[in-house]
Amino acid sequence: MAQKEVVRTEDAPAPFEGAPYSQAVRYGDLVFVAGQVALRVGHDAIEGETIQQQTEVVCENLKVILEAAGSGFDRVLNTTIYLSDFGDFAGLNEVYGRYVGDKPPARATVQVAALPMGAKVEIAVVAHV
Repeated sequence: MAQKEVVRTEDAPAPFEGAPYSQAVRYGDLVFVAGQVALRVGHDAIEGETIQQQTEVVCENLKVILEAAGSGFDRVLNTTIYLSDFGDFAGLNEVYGRYVGDKPPARATVQVAALPMGAKVEIAVVAHV
């Protein structure tokens, strides 16, 4: 029987202090990666002013977490994307599309009232290991 395993890498930002969540959780052949915003390890402010810059940082964070779990963007099955402004949809897709390739995962994209630290985008993924 599969067991829940917490995934943690020092190459991506740690969960917000005091917040009860993990970077990712692996269960059997699946990994669930928590929503990532445009933070870099050791920094305490969102990086990037444009949606493209922020999406690049978010995808790099997701990439290293997926790798720590034994997976990668080529194995992402589902993505949930939160945007603070749906007007950023095209800019998001410009960068995100490079990461997911020619067989993109299923996806939901929603506009929200606000994201942590004033971020423009937050992305969570589920992938096969």
